[in-house]
Amino acid sequence: MAKSDNLARIIMGCKAGSAESFSQLVDIYASRFYGYFYRLTGDKVVSDDLLSELFVKLVEKISSYKGGSFESWLFKIASNIFHDYLRGKQRRRKLLEVRKRQLESRITEAKKSDSERVDKLQIQLEKLDADMRELIMLRFYSQLKLKEIAEMRSEPIGTTLSRLHRGLKRLRELMER
Repeated sequence: MAKSDNLARIIMGCKAGSAESFSQLVDIYASRFYGYFYRLTGDKVVSDDLLSELFVKLVEKISSYKGGSFESWLFKIASNIFHDYLRGKQRRRKLLEVRKRQLESRITEAKKSDSERVDKLQIQLEKLDADMRELIMLRFYSQLKLKEIAEMRSEPIGTTLSRLHRGLKRLRELMER
């Protein structure tokens, strides 16, 4: 059975309320979306919470899936969950303060010890604004096509491409320092 046929069968099972089908979707997508959330937040606990929220939303909204790219549809929900998370003023301030302390701590630790490896890419990604970081993660980590990202964000593909280009240029500048 082809991968897309199997996925279609699983989705139909989810729409029918099959717990087994939902479990299969979790098995298929959990690690990918955990990685997506972790790269955006840098926090394991927050990533676990956002992942849990994604799968609760999946159960609630599966009946609204009408076809097309299931992954794009699911990434749109994940993106909305991430943006809802950022919108909370208290949570946002806390995230920024925690991330700043973590970044300063990582930089300090890296200077103290040559033997410790620091994920330079993660540190530099944290310096980008949330929108640029998300675009880069959607395109390269989640491997979505530009067209899918543009549709998900309800913007012209040229705008998406331009923003992605600026984000990559900025990331390259940060990495070369």
